Amino acid sequence: MSLNARASGIDDTSFKQLAAIVYSESGIVLSDNKRNLLVSRLSRRLRELKIGGFPEYCQYLKSSSGGEELRNITSLLTTNVTRFFRENHHFEALKTEILPPLMSRARSGGQVRIWSAGCSTGEEPYSIAIQLLECMPDAGRHDIKIIATDIDPNVIKTGRAGVYQGLDDKQMEKRLRDRYFVAVPDRPRALQAKDELKKLISFDEVNLLRPWPVKGPIDVIFCRNVVIYFDAQTQSKLWGRFSEILSKDGFLIIGHSERVGTPESVGLVHSGITKYRRV
Repeated sequence: MSLNARASGIDDTSFKQLAAIVYSESGIVLSDNKRNLLVSRLSRRLRELKIGGFPEYCQYLKSSSGGEELRNITSLLTTNVTRFFRENHHFEALKTEILPPLMSRARSGGQVRIWSAGCSTGEEPYSIAIQLLECMPDAGRHDIKIIATDIDPNVIKTGRAGVYQGLDDKQMEKRLRDRYFVAVPDRPRALQAKDELKKLISFDEVNLLRPWPVKGPIDVIFCRNVVIYFDAQTQSKLWGRFSEILSKDGFLIIGHSERVGTPESVGLVHSGITKYRRV
């Protein structure tokens, strides 16, 4: 056993096996400097399962009973950092550039689809829904749907409930809170999204590396701060799949630290700050 393995509490073989399992399941890359993170995040699961160590845990994951645990690993190893209107320039672009022609299409009887891929606990799709209703108050009467997906079933559950604690002016101005949320009885400072928001959004558990139940064409895809967990090869494949499902002139919006390396190779052109358009 190496010095690094002794220090982190996991043997080299188990770490390599777990890294391979996680990569195969979710595309998440666990480099050697993530040993301590993996041990700290999974040690509690070993205790809950009454498993004596990581070699036994690896065997459990490979067994017929380990499928559900694979989903737990993904949940434990990802960080769901999000907030309403995060990277607000994207929502300004949505309001001023992207939504107007889509609203015209919807009013003429056309279909509009927006996908929040990697929606976490739901703040992103609810922010999209708020912006949509601000621009088009009768959106709920047209064929408009926001598809919200994530690999983690726990955050999907939170998104469906639409209950958020401690929403303040830093996340959302009071006018919007009062307009689109209601207080939750017996839960101080908790607010719940109103039905007019919820009706615009469908939440579903989706692994981006697997076949998608999401059907195109999609007019706007938000996939922000998701591919930072992936290697370059996985990112490139994902950009190509997103491009294929986008509508003509559809938009792909990604996170501030992410880039589509060669957008033209997958039929995209750069169209603003971390924003791309299908050509």
